[in-house]
Amino acid sequence: MNAAINKKRMIEWLDPNEMHEASLKWMSELKFIRDEQLFLNDLVKSYTLQLTDSEFFTESKEIIGAISTAEKEVIVLMKKVQAHENQLEIMLDQIDQLKMEKAYTETHWELNTEMNRYSVHYRELKSHLFKLVTKVMKKDKRNRLLN
Repeated sequence: MNAAINKKRMIEWLDPNEMHEASLKWMSELKFIRDEQLFLNDLVKSYTLQLTDSEFFTESKEIIGAISTAEKEVIVLMKKVQAHENQLEIMLDQIDQLKMEKAYTETHWELNTEMNRYSVHYRELKSHLFKLVTKVMKKDKRNRLLN
């Protein structure tokens, strides 16, 4: 109950400029993540043979599938943020449209929550992939030293 009241107060206090800045920040983060995903794809391609080794296959298949899903999600999020940014005019047009303005601010908070959730999940995925590639590299190095 208390959290709902606090959220409502925060929604009422949001300034259109603050929402605009947040939207720009989200889009910047999402573009960075897209670029980073290209790097991760190259990394996976570089170690494809090692990742398909029976020791790592199940784990690598799971992570690569999750990264593919994250790539699709980032595109959906980018479209949502862009649409949200395009609708900012509702807040700036000097026309009292209370229902639309309230819906816009609620959408803003929903996007904020979704962005936070996605960021946390993506960082965990990335960390998991780096740990897996590190294991693969260590195994590869041991094999070279033994031969």
